[in-house]
Amino acid sequence: MLSRKNKLLLLKLLSLFSIVRGYNVLVIVLAQYLAAIYIMAPDLPLRKVVFDLSLFVIVLASALVIAAGYIINSFYDSEKDLINKPRKTMLDRLVSQRTKLSTYFVLNFLSVIFASYVSFRAVLFFGAYIFGIWLYSHKLKRIPFVGNLVSATLAITPFFAVFVYYRNFEAVIFVHAMFLFLLILSREMIKDMENIAGDMALDYKTIPVLFGTRYSKITISLLVVLALLPAFLLIEIFDVGYMYLYFIMAVVLLVVFLVLMWKSTSKKHYVWLHNILKFIIVSGVFSILLINVDLVLNRIL
Repeated sequence: MLSRKNKLLLLKLLSLFSIVRGYNVLVIVLAQYLAAIYIMAPDLPLRKVVFDLSLFVIVLASALVIAAGYIINSFYDSEKDLINKPRKTMLDRLVSQRTKLSTYFVLNFLSVIFASYVSFRAVLFFGAYIFGIWLYSHKLKRIPFVGNLVSATLAITPFFAVFVYYRNFEAVIFVHAMFLFLLILSREMIKDMENIAGDMALDYKTIPVLFGTRYSKITISLLVVLALLPAFLLIEIFDVGYMYLYFIMAVVLLVVFLVLMWKSTSKKHYVWLHNILKFIIVSGVFSILLINVDLVLNRIL
């Protein structure tokens, strides 16, 4: 049996894991490695990519900055989250604001130290990334659409770090990135509709608050339609192996998403829509394996 002190420590660790969205960070780490193996450096031997110490440091630094970003975002949004996500917020409040800030600075400091192993340019890159996340959390997220745009940009920045490292400028990478960016931007705008109660209470100037949900739905519809274009290119034009099956599924789900969105009227509906987009994004990570099935089978067998 755990003592009361140990139980409290365990709860605080769970709280910290919840604050840094540990599951999201793990998915991003996996996505960076899969993107490096199958998209950024498909011609390099698997062992050379997986055991590349510089790549590992880049991925590790990215994970630390992302975790720190979730902490600072939680720090600034504590009151809003109490309205929008009361259960999660009660768990998160087991960790004090002082501990959050201390952890935030430690994680960012470590990320810069690790980045220095790669190069001074990597230090500048991650320094700018840290500043961008802070500026978004402190100021930019309250600006309609600009906040959504910056959030989506920050979300794909870890993949940009891997992209720059391998210096692979093939068109297929930019098309992949555009598809992911538009999905994430759509998800950010759905989250604004989902969190409208807290945004209104704390005077956040989001698009649903200023212009209403109908205007938000029109904007999201345009973004989803735009996302169908890179999906079509990846199905018909570019060689993505069996991953074309994923993009076909994504197109079908996006059409379903649009139909359901125009029928949605409550927070519960918007949560479902958010989950549909999240499923498309996360399943896309694992679908990267379909680009080269032979490589996967060879490693398994």
